[in-house]
Amino acid sequence: MRRTILALASFAALMAAMAPTAQAHPTNDRYCLQGRMWGYPGNCQFASYQQCQATASGTSAYCGINPRYAYSQQRYY
Repeated sequence: MRRTILALASFAALMAAMAPTAQAHPTNDRYCLQGRMWGYPGNCQFASYQQCQATASGTSAYCGINPRYAYSQQRYY
């Protein structure tokens, strides 16, 4: 009985370790609102450049690409 439980627990731990992890960079953080008020890298919650520009409109902020997204290691499968 102990061997069966140990084997099942080992199998479950192995499967959990091999499970695919969450995407490193979700699509909602490609652009950052940057400027004096926001610092660097800024407010990085924008999926599109247009969303970022609409938020920056009328302020002294500007939009840039998220450095975590830009310099991440690309994975090829």
